[in-house]
Amino acid sequence: MIVEIIKKVPDERKNQDFKIWLGFSAFYLIWCTTVIDSRVDHFLFYLLITTFLFWHRKTRNFALGFAFFIGFWIIYDGLRVFPNYMINTVHIDQPYLLEKYLFGISFNNEIITPNEYFRSHNQPFLDVITALFYLTWVPIPMLLAAYLFRKNTKALLEFTSCYLFTNLLGFVIYYSYPAAPPWYFDTYGNVLDLSVPANAAGLLEFDKIIGYPLFEGLYTKNSNVFAAIPSLHAAYPVITWFYARKYAGKTLQWIVLIDIIGIWFSAVYSFHHYVIDVLIGGLVAFTALYIYENILSKTIFSEYISKFARFIDR
Repeated sequence: MIVEIIKKVPDERKNQDFKIWLGFSAFYLIWCTTVIDSRVDHFLFYLLITTFLFWHRKTRNFALGFAFFIGFWIIYDGLRVFPNYMINTVHIDQPYLLEKYLFGISFNNEIITPNEYFRSHNQPFLDVITALFYLTWVPIPMLLAAYLFRKNTKALLEFTSCYLFTNLLGFVIYYSYPAAPPWYFDTYGNVLDLSVPANAAGLLEFDKIIGYPLFEGLYTKNSNVFAAIPSLHAAYPVITWFYARKYAGKTLQWIVLIDIIGIWFSAVYSFHHYVIDVLIGGLVAFTALYIYENILSKTIFSEYISKFARFIDR
């Protein structure tokens, strides 16, 4: 099937596209066989990218335009091979105690965290709303990316490369300061148990409401339990909002701004993150934006982005 698809590609771009495919194939083959434990979804992912590169000019442009998103997925998937608890000490009670000190709420004659307060005051409609917001961490950035793909390839590459850069900064913190999420401390206390699987925590309430293990299934694929700081869920919509403000209309800007508020609240309400995790996630996003817009964009990296955009649009 792949051979037949390649035959359809015009000769003027077949050689360059074939070189891209060959380079990607060699890298991904080595990655899947020597670095990570390959799974069926890795093969399906490879088949999808190959098909997109050769099926049609638009699908080829889509695959190249989303190259930084693809790179993010490959790196994130590889984190499970090098868990951060092998690099540095896991912090379990320290984030909890800091959260109580900075944002503690007086309730029933004791100081509790916002997570604990929301759990004692949870409402079904909030369970639904927060779950729906938490699901948007992928669709909202993809919505902006799809818009930019149609309107401005260079802007798409700026957004997606900054998105990847933000993740890389976040991953550095993951490995520098492994931190347990609030649900872990609430369930297991200050005891490190590396066999504990990821947990959907408060999002399980949504699963109960709809009668389907949606979040339970999603979180079994989580690559690392001890990566609560920073909350990259909190960082993504900030990056998305900045580029929506820079390149898109006001409607999309407002959608993303509302999404920021929703995801930040949901992260705490669902017992997945402390307030400090969310704020650090936001700080990572603003730091990444500052470095990218004020430093990287003034280097040769910007020229490479422009050349890549022209290559995609040719």
